Amino acid sequence: MATTEQFLALFEPRGVVVAGASTHPGKFGFVALHNLLACGYQGKVFATNREGSAVLGRPTVPSLDDVPAGEADLVFVCTPAASNPEVLRTAASKGIKAAFIASAGYGEAGEEGRALQDELVALANELGLLLVGPNGQGVVSTPVSMCAQIVAPYPPPGRIGIVSQSGNFVSSFMNYAIHSGVGVSRAVSAGNAAQVGVADVLEFYAEDPATDVALAYVEGVMDGRRFFERLRAVCEQIPVVLVKGGATAGGARAAASHTGSLATDDRVFDGMCRQAGAVRASTIEEAYEAAATFATQPLPKGPKVAVLSTAGGWGVVTADAIARTDLDLMTLPPDLLRDLDAELPPRWSRNNPIDLAGGETKDTVPSVLSTVARHDEVDAVILLGMGIQGNQGKLEREGPFYPDHGLDRIVSFHERQDHRYTTTAGALSDELGKPILTATELSISSPDNPAVRGVVESGKYCYPSSNRAVVALAHLWHHARWRARRGL
Repeated sequence: MATTEQFLALFEPRGVVVAGASTHPGKFGFVALHNLLACGYQGKVFATNREGSAVLGRPTVPSLDDVPAGEADLVFVCTPAASNPEVLRTAASKGIKAAFIASAGYGEAGEEGRALQDELVALANELGLLLVGPNGQGVVSTPVSMCAQIVAPYPPPGRIGIVSQSGNFVSSFMNYAIHSGVGVSRAVSAGNAAQVGVADVLEFYAEDPATDVALAYVEGVMDGRRFFERLRAVCEQIPVVLVKGGATAGGARAAASHTGSLATDDRVFDGMCRQAGAVRASTIEEAYEAAATFATQPLPKGPKVAVLSTAGGWGVVTADAIARTDLDLMTLPPDLLRDLDAELPPRWSRNNPIDLAGGETKDTVPSVLSTVARHDEVDAVILLGMGIQGNQGKLEREGPFYPDHGLDRIVSFHERQDHRYTTTAGALSDELGKPILTATELSISSPDNPAVRGVVESGKYCYPSSNRAVVALAHLWHHARWRARRGL
């Protein structure tokens, strides 16, 4: 059973040894050392190289025997499988408590590799080492600026803890974090999960003060009942978002060759997630957006949603999306209708979605948003149509007539307004403890748009479409309802 002390050796080590550092920039041992040094890790860094050659201008030692005892807690292993038992023995003798094995050729490589993997796990258990991998990509921990992995990227700091049986999806999730600004606390590739599996890492995240939500990719579960019990206990502490590979026959065959995982029956897995209180996402994008929503929005107290839009079409498709969930596109109560009548011209929709119908002045959007969000019957708001003014301003700023003809003033006004609208949404959400989700395709097409920047600066996630915002909000509501039913 992994201990908190061992996981802290993995995620917050005093020092790291890269075993098998290479002078060749295409080798794992070079990249791992480069990334560790380049991303600002402040602990001690050691590296072994059989020839004792300098790597990246730093001295190395021929063997772990030459590393000072008690100076490092983590060894990042890039040496061949045949060398790794001796690496682990020497590491343990130096006081190292955790080992990340990037080397392949184990359980994913057939019966012979599986036997080597079993022997490695038995040795790690005997030595009291936490062993992550083998066949893994690496480990990231933003609280200590540590990027110990064999590929990019390195994400911004945040509150999402990632664990994956596929290293590539660790990268995918961190790429989404870079794009959106909603960052990561820890991230680890479990690889073949020989000793440390997804459930072990989730249990650490549940107790980790740096992590508010866990995000996991799994391909197979060995002991379904035990995994369910552990997952349910974690979900009682923090939200867990899962995406599963191997859901089809073809995917299951691919999973077996990828990490040696045996995929479970998909319907059984789906039911297990619902009972355990975990969010099961159908795609990688949906999984990250759900995790980002849990990390940045409060849980709703009920299912009633108000949609506020500067134009009608967006509201219509959002209403359709809500109808496909168990959220409630609420009927606007009489007192809220009366208040909105006082703020909007007669042509407004007088319905939910609340279509401003082009009737906004410079103060209308913040005022109406505040009126709607503060109403006791409104549990959540989806805000649409932000960024239009800033988008026009961008075209004018980049056009041949700027800054003449009054364009400098109007462009500046447009940019200020769009930024103000979305920062107001973020502030209201924080003040009221209600989810307010902003959606615009400009988050992809023009991430420097002032409305998008306002969302990011507010610490929120900007959804690329309203239907994706609806799906994320539905996940929030499902988890809130699950917690309420359990008295949490």
